[in-house]
Amino acid sequence: MSQPRSSKRTREVKPPRNHIAEWFGHRIYPVVADTEMSLSDQQDGRCPFISAATGETHECIKNDQSKGVCTISTSGPAGRRDWLACPFRVLEPGLLDDAARRLFGHQPGDQITLVPATVLADSARANQFRDAVRGGSPCMVYFQNKLGGEISLSATERSPEFSFDSTMVEVLPADNDGFQLGRYGVFEIQTMDFHGSYSHAVRDLSDALRLHKQKFGAAVRDNPEWPGNKIEGPNIANVFKRTFYQMMFKFQVGAHPHSAGCVFAIPAAVWESWQRHLGRPDLIQKPDGTYRLAVQDQEEQEHPSSWIYVFEIVESDTVTPNEIELVKVIGTDAAALSHYALDVAPAAALEEGGSADRILDTLRSRLGEYLVEFAPTPAARGRRRTQEAAELPGLLDLPELGDAWPN
Repeated sequence: MSQPRSSKRTREVKPPRNHIAEWFGHRIYPVVADTEMSLSDQQDGRCPFISAATGETHECIKNDQSKGVCTISTSGPAGRRDWLACPFRVLEPGLLDDAARRLFGHQPGDQITLVPATVLADSARANQFRDAVRGGSPCMVYFQNKLGGEISLSATERSPEFSFDSTMVEVLPADNDGFQLGRYGVFEIQTMDFHGSYSHAVRDLSDALRLHKQKFGAAVRDNPEWPGNKIEGPNIANVFKRTFYQMMFKFQVGAHPHSAGCVFAIPAAVWESWQRHLGRPDLIQKPDGTYRLAVQDQEEQEHPSSWIYVFEIVESDTVTPNEIELVKVIGTDAAALSHYALDVAPAAALEEGGSADRILDTLRSRLGEYLVEFAPTPAARGRRRTQEAAELPGLLDLPELGDAWPN
């Protein structure tokens, strides 16, 4: 006798689209770094980036719900992307070194000394730094949260208070074997906000680390749903709104005579997602490999004081922590960014047939739900479906990530 069919259908569980990509500095998705160092950092709750910068062991400073989360990996229309979830992830010697040389005008082959302020609390390190300054070597100190503290721009009656993510300053020799400060430079790091919480995935990873111990890497490799447990997508539009004014403001600060300039470091995923907000700016490549924002009727700057660093994290399960690679270095200023974000992007929205022209159509359709006088006729509904179908292929071909990102 055949068994009766169940009236309930088995619900298909889809794999998560978003995952914690790096945990305590080491890759756990889509590949898993499984080395003695990665396991040691994860078991001890250590931040390898602060530890490497200071030469001392430092635990991750995040709260329990986001403990150890460095980057988030998301899958969407443009493929998989890594987003920065912690500013200390960018404490990578190569990136900071490049920024210091560019801001203060030193060549790649020049010997420079760049240290976080806190290492100077050690008398031996401080004496080494003093000797380097007296010897005429370019020497810079940087301040950051947990590394001497952030430097703030004080509020006035007509301007807000702002803190800089990282501030570099030159230390120069002075008369009578003394020292003096030269210019300062600002290094900003763009992290991404995410909907929801990391707490479920962090709990799963922490439990796996406790239960599987030395086999943690293999267990995560076999269970990719753990780092993806209830991880939601990035809030792109909110981050742009929060960041754009600060970026413009700090680029202006970078143009001050006492400043060497400002570097704004963002992951490639963020740069791609901002293209619509910035009016998809035109870039001009220079002989040295850097780029400039092309602005008509404005003189192109050969030596800009403001720079956008677009970087990617090079995925690897053997080189860990993964290396950071600069993919674009863009010289710009507040005026050029303002032109694209506040002139070009709105002009595209307002052009004939653009999205602004369809606002009345949207209002008419919405109001038709309440007043029959505005209800669309069958012919109008057919025209609207035809127009939407015609626009759909173009929308699917867009290379950027866009505001709506799947969770």
